[in-house]
Amino acid sequence: MVYSYSQLVLEHFREPRNVGEMKDANAKATAGSMACGDMMTFYLKIENGIVTNATFESYGCAANIATGSMVTELIKGKPLEEVKNLTWQEVVKSLGGLPKVKHHCSNLAIDTLMKAISEYEKTGLTEVETSDGKAAGREKTSQVIEG
Repeated sequence: MVYSYSQLVLEHFREPRNVGEMKDANAKATAGSMACGDMMTFYLKIENGIVTNATFESYGCAANIATGSMVTELIKGKPLEEVKNLTWQEVVKSLGGLPKVKHHCSNLAIDTLMKAISEYEKTGLTEVETSDGKAAGREKTSQVIEG
């Protein structure tokens, strides 16, 4: 089946932004879609309530890759509270639209993002110590993989 994609969807598919594993992520989630077999992983670096970095990995169609790419662009540098309000409809709009049959891709991206945030919030703060044993600050760490 042939789908009509916006130029922006095609651009994010052909040259996705922020692709790959992030070694210093403090939030991670992986989820898949039973509807089509797509998979997505988000890696987030959250500091002082701000998403300072976001990357993704994807196994799926053009719409899946484009939505993952767009989500990372939409959330980088944003307060976590704002990111938690991002919707799949906003992702679709930011991409200049998606065929209705591909809306599940934006749902997968948002669901995966929210899982990463949820795990980050559940883990609580942990003390980070310097080599002399003194507390250097606080950070959150979490990792969840769901499939």
